[in-house]
Amino acid sequence: MNSTAKLLILLTSFLCLFLLITLFKFLHKYWWIPLRIQYALSLQGIKGPPYEFIHGNNKASVQFRKEALNKPMAALTHDIFPRVLPQFYSWTNIYGTQAQLVISEPELVKKVLKNIEGSFPKKKAEGFIYKLLGDGLLTTEGEKWARHRKLANHAFHGESLKSMNPAIIAAVETMLEKWKGQEGKEIEVFEQFRLLTSEVISRTAFGSCYLEGEKIFQMLTKLSILATRNLYKSRIPGISKIRKTTDEIESEKLAKGIHECVMEMIKKREEKIVTGEADSFRSDFLGLLVNAFHDSDDKNRLSLEDLVDECKTFYFVGQEMTKSLLTWTVLLLSIHSDWQEKARREVIEVFGDKNPHSEGISKLKTMNLIIYETLRLYPPVFAISRKVARDVQLGKLIIPVNMEIMIPIIALHHDPQLWGDDVHLFKPERFAEGIAKATKYNTAAFSPFSLGPRSCVGMGFANTETKIALSMILQRYTITLSPAYIHAPFPQFMLQPQHGLQVMLHSLQSDA
Repeated sequence: MNSTAKLLILLTSFLCLFLLITLFKFLHKYWWIPLRIQYALSLQGIKGPPYEFIHGNNKASVQFRKEALNKPMAALTHDIFPRVLPQFYSWTNIYGTQAQLVISEPELVKKVLKNIEGSFPKKKAEGFIYKLLGDGLLTTEGEKWARHRKLANHAFHGESLKSMNPAIIAAVETMLEKWKGQEGKEIEVFEQFRLLTSEVISRTAFGSCYLEGEKIFQMLTKLSILATRNLYKSRIPGISKIRKTTDEIESEKLAKGIHECVMEMIKKREEKIVTGEADSFRSDFLGLLVNAFHDSDDKNRLSLEDLVDECKTFYFVGQEMTKSLLTWTVLLLSIHSDWQEKARREVIEVFGDKNPHSEGISKLKTMNLIIYETLRLYPPVFAISRKVARDVQLGKLIIPVNMEIMIPIIALHHDPQLWGDDVHLFKPERFAEGIAKATKYNTAAFSPFSLGPRSCVGMGFANTETKIALSMILQRYTITLSPAYIHAPFPQFMLQPQHGLQVMLHSLQSDA
């Protein structure tokens, strides 16, 4: 046998070995692991919808979502769980709360989210979600997360928040200036709040204005739509590398465009140091990130990719979170005029006709109750997922490794066993004695910003921005709901109104 033939046999053997290993990995991930999990749970009396090879339960989830989102809600009710997460609502009714390891028992939720033993890490971002957020604070784990979290805490806590108030007030004033002349007319405020929150995160975190970040916001929004649309679509592994879908091609273009825009913003900040226009990178979030990128200590230094990923995360989440909270709060106040008037009286009592200030913001007790109740009924983050890192006991169950745990926050917040028979009613007074006494159990039943070490670093920022914006609106206007409003809460990354929020503005000055 000549050397060419031997080489051919050797190459064929390697190819066969490679294909066998690839097939083994494929079957292990998409056949063995799911069936092992299903078997381990069935031994403990837990049943659920059967696993479909490769697809899992994605096809059923897509159908549930399609049917639920195809039409608005029949009435203006706050019972939105069946529409926002229809697949979990349906399967919970069939199999029970824990059948799909959809955990809604407060004590179990607390154990999973606090993750003291490291058994329930975040699920690794992949595909469209990775292109949207990268490996930033929202998705990363371990020492890298701790380092990035420290930077974010410094930027969005304590005195840093107070220093952001003038920028927030200036952005709200710009929005209210556009509202002049709209008194008595219908106005769509969801889009207005999108522009407002974009402007605020641009000014406070990145030291720029909305126009400078506009392209980034537009691309992030498009990418989030693609991510939501493909959330429950299954692709055969490897196929996406050979033949990409239209959405995959578009998402890659968007991810590249976002990266280029963020890099340009970073270079502008660096150039100011080089040209002598500034003697530091500044203390806003971007400044802290760029400073960490140039840190001489390897342990503290951020990579360029990390820097870009954190910018994407905070541009997107910082805007989405507050936009959602502000929108649903205004909806509820436009429906419940009594609470709107209580909030207005409090604002006038604390601030008069002056702009909000830090000392007064902490005194807005009634507004606090309203925001808590809004977060309960319409939580921006309506579900949280975690991965099981190793076989672990959760309550009476032994949960096998690689199992994914879903915590539908919206189910916890709408559970009559936790909140009483009036669970779907807007009753801010239920929080009058604090969060812990608002439910029959404990604070784990109320977790709009998650719990434990992974709780949202921007919750103080979102609350402050919302209070300032609401205070300034209530000082000037009475808000009523427009007859054109269609109630259709929509799960696109965070909870938002599918057809916008149309309200009528009535000037208080003209009433006087």
